[in-house]
Amino acid sequence: MTMPLMKPKRKNPVLRTRQMNLPPWSRGRVALGMTAAASEGRFELQVCRQCQAVQYPPREACHRCLSPKLKWTAQSGEGTLLADTRLHHSNDLFFRERLPWRLGMVHLDAGPTVIVHMHDEIGSPPQRVRVGARLDRAGQAVLIGFPNEGSEHMSDDRMLREMASDPKFRKVLVTDGKTAVGQAIVKALVKAGADIVWVGHAEPWKKLPGLDDITSMKEVTLVPLDLTNERSVTELAGEIGGKVDIVINNAEVHRAFGIGGRRGTDVARAEMDINYFGLLRLAQGFAPALKGRSADGVTHAAAWVNLLSIYALANFPPHGTYSASKAAALSLSQCLRAEMRPAGIRVVNVFPGPIDDEWNQNLPPPKVAPSALASAIVNALKQGVEDVYPGEAAQEWLERWRDNPKVLERELAAGGGQ
Repeated sequence: MTMPLMKPKRKNPVLRTRQMNLPPWSRGRVALGMTAAASEGRFELQVCRQCQAVQYPPREACHRCLSPKLKWTAQSGEGTLLADTRLHHSNDLFFRERLPWRLGMVHLDAGPTVIVHMHDEIGSPPQRVRVGARLDRAGQAVLIGFPNEGSEHMSDDRMLREMASDPKFRKVLVTDGKTAVGQAIVKALVKAGADIVWVGHAEPWKKLPGLDDITSMKEVTLVPLDLTNERSVTELAGEIGGKVDIVINNAEVHRAFGIGGRRGTDVARAEMDINYFGLLRLAQGFAPALKGRSADGVTHAAAWVNLLSIYALANFPPHGTYSASKAAALSLSQCLRAEMRPAGIRVVNVFPGPIDDEWNQNLPPPKVAPSALASAIVNALKQGVEDVYPGEAAQEWLERWRDNPKVLERELAAGGGQ
């Protein structure tokens, strides 16, 4: 049974902060198919379309019939643990700092035999286990062996903490607390065990609904933060930037209509100023400190979360300029992910469908409730995934976009968005 993680002691300010060493991250192009699936929380292996053989490691051709027709297919991960070992020495710097490290050999029911990182709750072989794919600190897929029935504190496993960004005992910045979504995120973080939650408020003199509920929590502190003001971002980064472990950027401006539905560019500028430039200002202010603390003990700086929209994948004309601003933010967040990866910081992009708020009140269901969106964000941090698509509408859009982006564009232009 995993022992519950204890709240870490206050760091000695005299001690040097460790620099991040990444695990081995080189992968061939074929193997990136497993990483792409793991980034969304799926475990997939190559399956031959000709002879149905399941294979691992990934190859260009089927190991049985040499057919190049291979398809990445979701796997249950069920299998039998054949052998295990515990490393007490490693030539790799990443693992050397984290020894001892447990490894195992699992024969999957699907056919292949794989080497996995082992959860400590798994007993001695032979034993039934479940294999899943997770992203490691370098952002590459690795296989992990899980017990079929875990304990209450299994997420506190030392190895799992390295693969995920669990908010427990971490210090989090939520950039906007005035919205129902922001307040739901704060409540979900506190429930997940966050140590401190700083909540940005662009207009602290205003008494907005729901703020009293979250500020009454002992873990929550309101801080002045206006993403349209570079000075506001810089001052807050100077005050708390060296303490933040997770940044959740949920601030946004959402207005309806497209190009011809209104005159001028004022609304579109406001959307871009928060949705795109706000993210840029925030990244310039907080990213350097996050990267510097990526190996800072058990609760090291771990993740950056961007609340985007499924409209970022394909423009939704009734919300056209908003969709464009989110598409720009998506491109910027991909740049941020590439820059943060060498420090082992996970950048999580969240693509919800229509949220049940005032800006989507004229859209028919299904819509995502703020509490469901907040739960999806916390679960993404716990599972260590990169891309999340909460809600039925987002899942449907994603499927249609992957099938044929041009067809989806035509359907949306013809009014087939919902």
